[in-house]
Amino acid sequence: MAAAPEFHLPLAPADLLRDGGPGRYVVREVLPARELPPALAGFRAAFRARGALAVLQHFDCVYSALHHFRTVGTAVKEDALELMMHVVSHHSNELPAILSDSGLSHADRAAHLNALKMNCYLLTGLMDAFEMETCKNSCLEADPGRKNKKKTSGSLWEEEREPLLRLLTQLLQLDLRQLWGGLAVEEEFVSLMTGSCYRILENPSIGLQRYRLTREAVTHLLAAALVHCDHMFSATLKITQMLQHFEHVAPVFAQAVSLWAKEYGLKSLVGELLREIGQKCPQDLAREASGVKGYATFISELAEQIPTLVLANMSVLLPHLDGESYMMRNAILAAMAEVLVQVLNGDQLEKAARGTRDKFLDVLQAHVCDVHSFVRSRVLQLFTRIVQHKALPLSQFQSVVSLAVGRLKDKSVIVVKNAIQLLAAFLSNNPFSSKLSCTDLDKPLKKELQKLKEMRDRSRPTSGPVINPEEEWEAMLPEIRAATEQLFQPLQKEEEEMLEVEETVERTVEQITGLLKKLNYKSAARLTQKALCRFQGKEPFIGPGEENEEATILGVLKTLYTGSCSGENSEDPPHDNSSDKTEEVAQEEQPQTELIKQEMLVQYLQDAYNFSVKITEALNLISTMMYENSVSVVQEAIEFFVTVSQFGVPQALLGVRRMLPLIWSKEPGIKEAVLNAYRQLYLSPSEDSERAKAQALVHSLSLIMVDASLGTIQCLEEIISEFVQKDEIKPAVTQLLWERFTEKSPCSSLERRAAVMLLGMMARGKPEIIGSNLDILVTTGLSEKACEDYRLPQEVCNVISKLASNPKPALEKNSVPFRLPQNHMLFGCLSETVSKGFAQPSSHWIPFMESAITLIYQLAEGAEEICADILHVCSQQVLEKLQEADEQKADAGDSPHRVSDGAGSLPTFLLLHLVSLVGQVALQQVAYLEVSVSAELRRRRILKEEKTKKKSDASTRKQRAQSTGNETTMEEELGLVGATADDTEAELIRSICETELLDGKHLFSAFVPLVLKICNNPGLYSDSALSAAAALTLGKLCMVSSEFCDSHLRLLFTMMEKSTLPDVRSNLIIAAGDLAIRFPNLVEPWTSHLYARLRDPCPSVRQTAGLVMTHLILKDMVKVKGQVSEMATLLIDPEEEIVGVAQNFFSELANKGNAVYNLLPDIISHLSDPNGGIEEESFHAIMRHLFSYITKDKQTESLVEKLCQRFRTARTERQYRDLSHCLALLPVSERGLHKLQDNYDCFADKLQDPAVYNCFQTVLARFRRAGVKPETKALAEELEQKMSASHNRGLDSTETCQDGSQTPMPTKRKPIGSSRRQPLSPANTDDDFVTPPSRTLQNRKRAQKRPPRKKVIITFSSDEENNSEDELSAELREEETPTKTTPITRSSARRLR
Repeated sequence: MAAAPEFHLPLAPADLLRDGGPGRYVVREVLPARELPPALAGFRAAFRARGALAVLQHFDCVYSALHHFRTVGTAVKEDALELMMHVVSHHSNELPAILSDSGLSHADRAAHLNALKMNCYLLTGLMDAFEMETCKNSCLEADPGRKNKKKTSGSLWEEEREPLLRLLTQLLQLDLRQLWGGLAVEEEFVSLMTGSCYRILENPSIGLQRYRLTREAVTHLLAAALVHCDHMFSATLKITQMLQHFEHVAPVFAQAVSLWAKEYGLKSLVGELLREIGQKCPQDLAREASGVKGYATFISELAEQIPTLVLANMSVLLPHLDGESYMMRNAILAAMAEVLVQVLNGDQLEKAARGTRDKFLDVLQAHVCDVHSFVRSRVLQLFTRIVQHKALPLSQFQSVVSLAVGRLKDKSVIVVKNAIQLLAAFLSNNPFSSKLSCTDLDKPLKKELQKLKEMRDRSRPTSGPVINPEEEWEAMLPEIRAATEQLFQPLQKEEEEMLEVEETVERTVEQITGLLKKLNYKSAARLTQKALCRFQGKEPFIGPGEENEEATILGVLKTLYTGSCSGENSEDPPHDNSSDKTEEVAQEEQPQTELIKQEMLVQYLQDAYNFSVKITEALNLISTMMYENSVSVVQEAIEFFVTVSQFGVPQALLGVRRMLPLIWSKEPGIKEAVLNAYRQLYLSPSEDSERAKAQALVHSLSLIMVDASLGTIQCLEEIISEFVQKDEIKPAVTQLLWERFTEKSPCSSLERRAAVMLLGMMARGKPEIIGSNLDILVTTGLSEKACEDYRLPQEVCNVISKLASNPKPALEKNSVPFRLPQNHMLFGCLSETVSKGFAQPSSHWIPFMESAITLIYQLAEGAEEICADILHVCSQQVLEKLQEADEQKADAGDSPHRVSDGAGSLPTFLLLHLVSLVGQVALQQVAYLEVSVSAELRRRRILKEEKTKKKSDASTRKQRAQSTGNETTMEEELGLVGATADDTEAELIRSICETELLDGKHLFSAFVPLVLKICNNPGLYSDSALSAAAALTLGKLCMVSSEFCDSHLRLLFTMMEKSTLPDVRSNLIIAAGDLAIRFPNLVEPWTSHLYARLRDPCPSVRQTAGLVMTHLILKDMVKVKGQVSEMATLLIDPEEEIVGVAQNFFSELANKGNAVYNLLPDIISHLSDPNGGIEEESFHAIMRHLFSYITKDKQTESLVEKLCQRFRTARTERQYRDLSHCLALLPVSERGLHKLQDNYDCFADKLQDPAVYNCFQTVLARFRRAGVKPETKALAEELEQKMSASHNRGLDSTETCQDGSQTPMPTKRKPIGSSRRQPLSPANTDDDFVTPPSRTLQNRKRAQKRPPRKKVIITFSSDEENNSEDELSAELREEETPTKTTPITRSSARRLR
């Protein structure tokens, strides 16, 4: 009988159709698809009869099903799969008995081997076919454009996949080597079994949670192949290949490898895989991003699961730390961090482990400064994890904190964000203290350092006798011998007299040993020489005589020194008891132990102090980041300050305050972060009772308000009103605040004011908090005690004003505004308090008075009558004081605090109070008319119109429509009815302000001459506060009437220019800014004088001028021309606050379209003018800032052309250099280079200047670095050659000019100005105030026709009778007054905004 053909596993399915040689199995016939069902049925019947060996005759039918897999129906495919699963399962159950049969014949063994290979080949073939079909269908289903999704066999396959994998695992766990004659299992068979696993893992969806059991089955199948079939080498290659080509398998293989190492003992596979990855060429990995990502994920995830094994093989990965792939660096560094956290953690590490730990930490620290920002940020994240798990040794704390602080200045946003997170982690996990205040840590550190020093001093003598006296003598011998040799040289007389031998031997011995211990060897030797002569023969002065005197002296000295030392050691009699010796040793060891403990304590305190210093340094940096453009960085900074505040760092309060303005941020995330920060800091105190929590909250909020600015208080008010609206502030807090205000709860005056302010803030969210307790506020806050400190009644006025300025919209559009009757107790108390305080000197009375007057106009019916009474009462007090002064006629000289002439005197503060009161009432009267009265007129008109409209019936409307329907309709459509009425009302208000408020019949007119007198006579009224108040009042009076403003603008600007008092100049700048908005046409000719204040010598005046000009320019109330260069000069101001104002101005201006771009040429012209006083370095700094706003390509190209054209009009070398520097700041594009080429003739002759030439070289160098097209590169090279030729030609001509002495060189003009901007020269002439005549004759005629206004003349006793008007008057002459009135378009000139 012929032997059955042997089945060889084919490389490709088609190989089985070709004759492979004698004795090899070949498929005889591929059945057509229609014959497959009966053929499979026949196979099934044969299987029932013969078992698994039936495949030997029926292999071709299942092979045919595989061959036609794409075309046959789903039922046939599923039938074939189910049949093969039964066959293999049956064979797997039979094989253990067959393999254990020792009498198995060779033919049976070959039959079972063939059957096993055939069955497994068919089953794995079907598995692969189903898997490929499922992958294809899942990709098609994921296509959104595909509408008709056909049902496939994928769902059945996903259900059967896991049992099939378990079946193959069970098969591989058998000892199949006997089927191969006891040899190793055929490699092709192992590859066949594992190939299905790898193909399943190639499916991208295998990582989903629902396929977890499938992943586990694959893992166990591969583990069986690795353990039983020697699959290690093939698996290593296959896994590394799949990691390179399929990113999604990295987590799966990391999980599998860790399982194989833990449960199956396959630890060597970890080393093989990491070695294979480590041997990859770093340059190749840098080019293949997909492969790198898979390797990187595998390494980092493997380190998380089996860090010990990764540590053992870490050395093979280290070369990639120097590679170009940042992902590989990140992965290896992450692996190191995991090892540090899970393995090399704790204090019980061995020396080798500690060394490895320190090396890993050094590597991580080195990569904090990696070239790639992703690596830097990843390392900071890793350090955050290490710190959170307390795996960072204390010795490394300071260095890592320093690195984190350094990364706060990183240019990458993600690095800065992670640096802040790391510092926050350091704070939360610091081993030092819960309170990290430098001042608190400094005191105990100094105390313990002093204690340590004392302990060291005490321990030094006890450690001396440890050294042998013989050894000490040997060390001293060379110096003693040299001193002894000097004895035989001539001696000085003084020394002879000083050295005298004592009377007894004992005292002489003491004297000599004392000199030896003091290292006075020469004197000791001389005394010994004398003692040998005097005490000859007596111990210890016994020697051989004159034979060798030097040796004798040395011997005596040695005997004396060693004897004294040993005597000190043996003063106590010796004891034989060993316990006494033990006690001595213990007593010696105890101080040493205490010393070591003290050294450790000092080191701990020193580390804590250094850590606190670094955190404080970080605070200053992070506080500047709160206004970065990156939302995530701002949020991290806010979170950091919350953390820092919890550790009691004093500087944290500055950051907490600094984050307050972020409550107005347009980013919802930032606003919510601020609210959460204050919620954590203040609304969640650790106290138990509600009362204690309320006290903690009030105390914390009061601390913020100490010395807080008005802006800070407004921001805090916004936050607290948000909390009140959300009911997050408990009633106990409100109750405590009222108790503090009414003094039921004892507190300081500062805390009492803070309580009132907090009540006002809460009233913004809930006005009823104030409305229901108004009487308490009035009776307590405005009582007789108010005169003691006017700051409390001032805050009470501010709180009550919240009733008038309720931000919530009224329920009805035309509802009656909230006002209190004129006889309400509030206004009586206010009037009385203001009047009483008027005659008392107090620095806080004026702010209180301003708040009180404002409140009266906001809430009172008939406010002008109340204020008129106040003015009358206060004026009466002034007149009474004048009469008293006249009657007394004091003999003593005038007081320096009194304004006087020969007739009488008046305290300066009374005039100050009176002038301030007049100004405030005037300003509030205007605001009252413009806002409140105007709104009330409009409200009443609308109500009247609505009432009239209701009365009219339909017939009237129809008749009106027939008669004048077209006109009415058109007027209504254009909105002219309401507009005309609005204009009428506005004209009425304007006429009242212009003709009534300041005429002779009104009360204000009585005070105008006084204000003008003070302003016109700065020499007479020299008090600074009075001058400032008078100037401010003059500005407020100018707000009332355009006529009054026009006639006194000259005085106002003269004082602004020439006053020696900074407060006066600042007040008038603010007043001029308000006037520019109210009467823009009048102020416009004086604009240059407003700009001039930007160069004021006083920093506070410059800052005020900068703020005012910022508002005016951004609101388009001032024409912006070349004078805006004065704002640019503030960018180099020595004061940081002024620089901040300028930077804010230009950043806001940059948001208004092309504003900065349009102004740049004029700014450059003004600043590069040698007479402008701006040096080149300062010019460069200004331009660097301004050019940062030029971001659009078109702007850049246009500026290149404009700057090139300006070379033609430049007159000096300085201007050439400045223009070329500006060009170097622009990021020149390809079109910009063409612009340079087109305008080459404009600057060609200027290239001989080295500075100009270097700037153009910088432009070209930056252009080349950007990477350009070849043709553009050729253009750049051509331009460079032309510039080089022009430069060299210019140098040659310069040398020729220098050689020929007949041609003089042009002298270089020295730029005017010092290192910084010079203030305005004090020698300003009156010509500065001359402006061109008016444009139209109409203005002149109108001015001539205007009758002179009558003024009420009031004579004060302090008026000078014989004063020199030329010396004291600060007003300019009439002909010097600017009369130009260029109109400025604005929204409304009638309303006070």
